[in-house]
Amino acid sequence: MLTRRRVLFAGAAAAGAATTGALVTGRGDGSARPVAPAPGPPARRPLKPSAYRLQPLTGYGAPSAAPRRTPVRSEPILRMPARGRTMMLTFDDGPDPRFTPDILDTLARYDVRATFFVCGEMADYNRDLLSRMADEGHVVGNHTWSHPLLTRLDRRGIRSEMERTSEVVEQAYGEPPRWFRAPYGAWNRAAFQLGAELGMEPLAWTVDTLDWTTPGTRTIVERVEDGAAPGVVVLSHDAGGDRSQSVRALRSYLPGLLDSGYHLTVPRRHYV
Repeated sequence: MLTRRRVLFAGAAAAGAATTGALVTGRGDGSARPVAPAPGPPARRPLKPSAYRLQPLTGYGAPSAAPRRTPVRSEPILRMPARGRTMMLTFDDGPDPRFTPDILDTLARYDVRATFFVCGEMADYNRDLLSRMADEGHVVGNHTWSHPLLTRLDRRGIRSEMERTSEVVEQAYGEPPRWFRAPYGAWNRAAFQLGAELGMEPLAWTVDTLDWTTPGTRTIVERVEDGAAPGVVVLSHDAGGDRSQSVRALRSYLPGLLDSGYHLTVPRRHYV
């Protein structure tokens, strides 16, 4: 005979089994066996605090190395390491809308890249030409703002000349210049130090065409052809005066260099 207390205990046990969905079922031998969980995604176990700290925040893999600082040199780079018959063509003082487009047209015709060391005051008025240089794969370097003799300026003056030009180049070209050339080839310790602080390497030249003296188209061509050699850096001009001889000379010697097996390229840095 069931007492009231036993009836209450039996009811409570039955209600508990219904609520949990019967986690076990009885077997004939009186033992219990597990029952498959209800349909749906399994519940995830919460991570421990230490496990949360192991989760990457911005991606996977090891963090990228910090960029190396630009070295401070005591002299400019005169030629570039090269494998085989590789040369570089560089043009100073522009861009000039009278001559630079013709030079760019010739380079594009032969699918050749060059380096243009621009003056800030010229670049500021001809930003479209810097944009074209970027679109066509040329390198743009810093040639100061107004082409002064740096050895006559103090550090503040040199920095201003460099910084103003770098700002214009970055705005029109899309990135700041990584190469610098001192006007007249007049380098000093301050120029090397300040250039490095702005992330620029000093690049000079190996072959000077002296085209700024307007010696004649044939003479410019001969100077380039006679000086051609692996790693050579050729200096010409696309501004600063009448550069029509330079334009015609490029049209003459460029196909000749290519026919001789030379590869015309741009300077590259092995770090950023």
